[in-house]
Amino acid sequence: MGMFETERFIADCEAAFAADSSHKAIREVVARAMSEPATVLKSLGEPKRAGSQTLFHSDSLTILNVIWAPGMMVMPHNHRMWAVIGIYSGREDNVFWRRIPGEPNRIEAAGAKALCEKDTVPLGSDVIHSVINPIDRLTGAIHIYGGGDFFAAERSEWDSLTLDEHRHDRARTLRMFEQANARYEASLRTLDG
Repeated sequence: MGMFETERFIADCEAAFAADSSHKAIREVVARAMSEPATVLKSLGEPKRAGSQTLFHSDSLTILNVIWAPGMMVMPHNHRMWAVIGIYSGREDNVFWRRIPGEPNRIEAAGAKALCEKDTVPLGSDVIHSVINPIDRLTGAIHIYGGGDFFAAERSEWDSLTLDEHRHDRARTLRMFEQANARYEASLRTLDG
C-alpha cells in the first residue's frame, strides 16, 4: 500500500464521491487508509491536543481529522448526512440513539459500537450518536461527511441529562474541546509533577 499522503487521500475521496455519492465508495478509501494506521499517524502527525482539523470542505463533502482527549464525551447529535469514521489511533466508543415514538424530541439508547485502531464504520444520514474516548490517551479519527455542507447543515443535539433535543451549537462544541484540552493538559502536568 505504501505511504498515506493527505492530498492523495483527499483526491481519492473526491473521486470516490464523484463516482458514487453514497458512503460506499468512500468507505473503501477510508478502510484502505486505516488498514495501515501508522502511516496515517505519521502523515497527519502525532495527536497533541483535542480538536477538529478540516482537511477538505465543499458544499457536499467534508473531511475532518478529529482528535478526542482522554475521557472526552460528546453529547448525542445527528449529522443530517451520511458519515464514514475511520480510527487511526486510540479508540472511539459510539452509543447509537433512536427517537422515542410519540415523543418526537426525546431519544433512547439503541445500541453501541467500540471503534478501535483500523476500524472504519459508515453511519446513515438519520443516525444519532454520542461519542466517548474511554482510554487515557488521545484518539485520532478521520470523519467524512457527504451529501451536504457539514458546517451549514441544520443539525440537532440532545441534552446529556434530559435527552431533550435542541439545535446544534458549534460554539459549545468548540468550548467542549477546549475544556477537554484543559483537563488533559492538567493531567499531564500531574503526571510530570
